[in-house]
Amino acid sequence: MKGFYQAIFAIGIISALLSCTSEKAYRIGVAQCGGGQWREKVNQEMLAAQHLYDEDVEVSIACAYDDTEHQIRQIDSLADSGIDLLVVAPTEAAPIADAIRRVRQRGIPVIYFDRKAATDDYTAFIGGSNVEAGKVMGGFALQEAARLATSGHRPTVMEITGAMSTSPAQERHEGFASVIAADGTLDYVCKEADWTSDMACSIVEEQVKGGTVPDIIFCHNDGMATGVYKAVVELGLEGQLETIGIDGLPGEGIEYVQLGHQVATYVYPTHGEEIVRLALDILTGRPHERENTLQGMLVTPENVDIVDLNSRELMNQNHNLITIQDKLEDSLVHYDTQHKLFIGSLVAIAMLIIAVVLAIRAWLQTKKTIRQRQVMNEEQTLFYTDPSTRRLHDIFDKPEDTLPPPRSQDVIFAEQLNEAIRKHISNPNLKMEELGEELGLGRVQLYRKVKAITGQTPVELLRQMRLQRAYALLGSTTKTVAEIAFEVGFNTPGYFSKCFKEQYGKLPMELRES
Repeated sequence: MKGFYQAIFAIGIISALLSCTSEKAYRIGVAQCGGGQWREKVNQEMLAAQHLYDEDVEVSIACAYDDTEHQIRQIDSLADSGIDLLVVAPTEAAPIADAIRRVRQRGIPVIYFDRKAATDDYTAFIGGSNVEAGKVMGGFALQEAARLATSGHRPTVMEITGAMSTSPAQERHEGFASVIAADGTLDYVCKEADWTSDMACSIVEEQVKGGTVPDIIFCHNDGMATGVYKAVVELGLEGQLETIGIDGLPGEGIEYVQLGHQVATYVYPTHGEEIVRLALDILTGRPHERENTLQGMLVTPENVDIVDLNSRELMNQNHNLITIQDKLEDSLVHYDTQHKLFIGSLVAIAMLIIAVVLAIRAWLQTKKTIRQRQVMNEEQTLFYTDPSTRRLHDIFDKPEDTLPPPRSQDVIFAEQLNEAIRKHISNPNLKMEELGEELGLGRVQLYRKVKAITGQTPVELLRQMRLQRAYALLGSTTKTVAEIAFEVGFNTPGYFSKCFKEQYGKLPMELRES
């Protein structure tokens, strides 16, 4: 029987090694605040970058469609799904902050993209500078206003903001107003909208009907600029005012400049591949900056054609790359299925051969055992019937008083549990069901048994033993904190350091230095 289990174990190891096709894939969850062409472009770039770098990465994107409560639920769901890192563009700065804190408390790194929540507990930020975008468009508006003022007319500049509960609207307004409000040669009007073209259209109509026709209108995105253009056409004011916006996408802001609907736009950078690269730097422990600013550019009728050509080419390349990846993944799934069938066939053949060999071995062993029992029966009969050996028989009938006392079942269970945990201590994905199965107990039975004996839950006991092992390694080896964290079963060095400090009151490096 022992040989049978050894054979099964060997086959399992061989099949596991043969079926292993790749290293662990890093899972990146993306909580996108809304839709729209600009955010779709970011999403496509992140998906295209999944196989761009050396490490294997899987990107999962959830869109809240500007619903704050929905995004909070999505963030919690992504954290529960076992992601290694969260990328988030918050719908609103303040309400999302608590959800971000919950993610950070679980040891999951967080990257803010484009927007920030009202908490500084994040790993890194990446995106364009909204303040800089506002300043650039403010400078362009001043330039146009100065040109209009040469005729003796006092220009009116109007700003239509996005929802001011969001960080991009706050920062774009800050940059634009810092340039415009300081100039005394023009009138400045600021109105808050909600990022939609319909509301921007209504604001312009109300402004004109109130008796003031702005000369220049700055919108916080090109989508609102389309609403302004609609109002201009309906009011019969074409050619009498200028509109500028932000985003600068092909088919949207860039096309509006080409058609003359806008006099300028600002290419607010996406660079989803840079988001994935930053995430991998964080997950693999490579050096990275906490604040990462992406550069934008002003688009005017003078440079719009070349910008449009480059932008469309990049978008086509991303689309083609995603198509190639989808086909490659389909091929890999097909290959993986065939590979598993092949491995299964080899294992089945090996099992059949082993079964035949063990059957023959068992038959031979049975014959040998029968012969041995016959000899023993003869010797035992002689031993008990021969008068000369009766005194010797009496000696063997009396047990020794020095036999060791029996051990309690709790002690035996504790030793088995200790051995099982130490055997799997480096496995970060160890589940209590697997531990219980090895000890012959269900999950609930294991929980009750461990709680009754130790006063701790199995999860608490596992973490305590991991930290004790780490404590010993810190004092007896020269391994790095990250190496020790992985060796004792923690997924990330950051979460390991947090748990270590909670247990011993010091960070791992502080303990080593002391």
